[in-house]
Amino acid sequence: MRRVVFNQKGGVGKSTITANLAAISAQAGYKTLLIDLDPQGNSTQYITGQGGEKLEYSLADLFDQALNFKIRPKQGREFISATPYDNLDVLGSHPALEELQVKLESRYKIFKLREALDELGSTYDRVYIDTPPALNFFSRSALIAANSVLIPFDCDEFSRRALYNLLDSLNEIRADHNPALQVEGIVVNQFQPRASLPQKLVAELREEGLPVLASTLSSSVKIRESHEAAKPMIHFMPTHKLAKEFVAMHDELEKAAKSASKPTGKKAA
Repeated sequence: MRRVVFNQKGGVGKSTITANLAAISAQAGYKTLLIDLDPQGNSTQYITGQGGEKLEYSLADLFDQALNFKIRPKQGREFISATPYDNLDVLGSHPALEELQVKLESRYKIFKLREALDELGSTYDRVYIDTPPALNFFSRSALIAANSVLIPFDCDEFSRRALYNLLDSLNEIRADHNPALQVEGIVVNQFQPRASLPQKLVAELREEGLPVLASTLSSSVKIRESHEAAKPMIHFMPTHKLAKEFVAMHDELEKAAKSASKPTGKKAA
């Protein structure tokens, strides 16, 4: 299962959601890979405690190899780094990704990430992909490589308008490059259950038939403290309300995925 966390709107918690779900996945026993396609490298920093430029290899090396022919190219697994957590590896970001983007686009290397993940085969049970807050080469690469997309959503009218535009863009990518891509869930982030507007917006999205997850994420200063400590909530403060919300969201996703993969039980006549 390859999940990409994406929204063209910035500041909606993509990196936080990606890293925390990946950490919970690993703790649950799934061999998990986190891929950080955002040149800012927030997920990489959050999981490893250091910037991607300090890793031995990163996504920049993988994409640079795609631009420069080598007789003996490195395999995708050689660009992956270990993290301090069992079952969790990272294909880290690097500031050089910003410079590589134009070259990668002009050479149409949009399928290189999918090829690298296909090459890994069954090495990982779960792959979580963080993306930049723009529909650019890297986010398109992620959406082409993924099975499903999670869309972080802040509860305001601007976010709802951005959501509709994003869904149109996903339909286009599905039609052109990845027919199997599914919107697995809309993640309601920094939810305020006692405020009327967030409740109203979420209810309206559900009435429209959009796949809003039942699990929501509340706002807490502890998430910023976990960023500073470079420890996802499940390791930083596992008994905190927000850590439990992340676990509930992970479990909801896994339950739905397993249910969708079960045979229908119908027998051929």
